[in-house]
Amino acid sequence: MSVGVAVIGAGVIGRTHIRILAGLPPEQGRLVAIVDPGEAGARLAAEHGVPHFDAAEAMLDTMRPDGAVIATPNALHVAGMRACIARGVAALVEKPIADDLEAAAAIAEEAERAAVPLLVGHYRRHNPLLRTARALIAEGRLGRLVSVSADSMVLKPDSYFDTAWRREAGGGPVLINLVHDIDALRFLCGEIETVQAVTANAARGFAVEDSAAVLLRFRAGALATLSLSDAVPSPWCWDQTCGENPVFVRHQANAYRLCGTEASLEIPEMALWRYAGKRGWDQALTREVVAVAPGDPLVEQMRHFLRVIRREEAPLVSGRDGVATLAATLAVKRSAQTGMAIRPGFTLEEA
Repeated sequence: MSVGVAVIGAGVIGRTHIRILAGLPPEQGRLVAIVDPGEAGARLAAEHGVPHFDAAEAMLDTMRPDGAVIATPNALHVAGMRACIARGVAALVEKPIADDLEAAAAIAEEAERAAVPLLVGHYRRHNPLLRTARALIAEGRLGRLVSVSADSMVLKPDSYFDTAWRREAGGGPVLINLVHDIDALRFLCGEIETVQAVTANAARGFAVEDSAAVLLRFRAGALATLSLSDAVPSPWCWDQTCGENPVFVRHQANAYRLCGTEASLEIPEMALWRYAGKRGWDQALTREVVAVAPGDPLVEQMRHFLRVIRREEAPLVSGRDGVATLAATLAVKRSAQTGMAIRPGFTLEEA
């Protein structure tokens, strides 16, 4: 069954989705429309030979696509999802699902009531590296997960901050970057019980934070520490180690380390450290590199979305998942402001 997908929003990530759809075999999925109010969107639609619309509602009523990708600015996510849900059109919405928890929970519940599939674009979950790591944990290869450390340490160039909102509160690495790491750790380790955090802006002195230290306690008992900064020269960051995005120079380093009672795993090198015989710190560890077949997570996400549209699979990142990741990320900000440990549990029933 060929699936027709419209892309709403022709910015950087929207153009990436358009490119991916255009490269798929048409019997799997095809681009059927582009929605964007700017001239660039109209030119892009002409290049791909599909209709162009200024508004999502007009496109949905005219084209009746099988699915739609919502790649608009964050503030427009809820409106785009609501338009799709009202017409029974499955949606892939970029992260975050919404700007605030109440709106996020409400739209997730609305999709569930209408039985319209909603997939949130936390695309790292589709990376074969994380999927393999999750399988190793589920198989018990690491034993009981005890401690996790994750780094997101980069240097954003000065020109990045020429855009005013990136210097203001809310435009910093917690909401823009750390949200990806929090979702990845939820995928690997389960639900988060409490969040404690401190943030700082000492490196640049802007209103927005440039660094953070975060402690997560997972319901299953594991503890995780996350180190974050966008003001330091460092290879220790997912984007600079996994090779997922060609924009970033790839370095031979690891962003995540997962330590269990039986073994520890470094990601993305996928080095598994364990004792072959007698155990103890006076014994030598063995190092095994777990083989992982490469794959582009954004392409894998689109293939998954097509199967979701055809009702062959449930969304890997549901609306509820999107709400939970947003809740944990906002809890980092609240903890830093209050100095308290925050319980980020936010269910649809609490909305």
